[in-house]
Amino acid sequence: MRPIERGTAPKVYAAYRDAIGDLEDRLGRYCSYCERLLQIGLAVEHKAPKSLYPDGELVWDNFLLGCSNCNSVKDDKDVDDDGTLWPDKHNTLLALAYSKGGFVQIAEGLGADLSQRAQVLIDLVGLDRHNAKGWPQPAKRDQRWRDREETWAAAESLRDRFDNSNEVLDLIICAAKSYGFFSVWFVIFGRYGSVRRALIEAFPGTATSCFNSQGEPVKRPESVI
Repeated sequence: MRPIERGTAPKVYAAYRDAIGDLEDRLGRYCSYCERLLQIGLAVEHKAPKSLYPDGELVWDNFLLGCSNCNSVKDDKDVDDDGTLWPDKHNTLLALAYSKGGFVQIAEGLGADLSQRAQVLIDLVGLDRHNAKGWPQPAKRDQRWRDREETWAAAESLRDRFDNSNEVLDLIICAAKSYGFFSVWFVIFGRYGSVRRALIEAFPGTATSCFNSQGEPVKRPESVI
């Protein structure tokens, strides 16, 4: 999951829906959880549900961007802020593992506490739902797994064509921004620092403090991961 930085509040909002344009400007038109690109259909998502915490309804730091599937699964779940991982507070790229076929699971080697918090994040929006046998099954109209699978195939195809030329690099970045799923591209091009650095720069709101100069993910400053 792409770690993000939304910055300070650009204004005071009379209604939370008024923040959608500012959030998209800061973070791009990508779901903060599943990372899909959506030209329409994104909504202001409250980390702490406004139905349970009305004081947070208009609070910028409580806003993320959510697609219909992630919003539907998350609903009004009351989640302990310190008991999960968040893309705006942690380097969630280190917490989740993405693999061929559109699968998402806990990254290896996290330790018991971080693994538990990563699982809470996964369960919060149903990020591991997949139609494969043995996995939590998605709703009929939940195609997040399929979109990840197709993006993985596209990224692999472009990786096989990559020759370190600027022309192909530009093509990769253009495709990545069009498909979304930052984490998929980051994994596929794990051996190519130039592509990783370009991805970090190309996706608005990516938390640069979560990466070193070679584009490798590192622990977020003042965070547990």
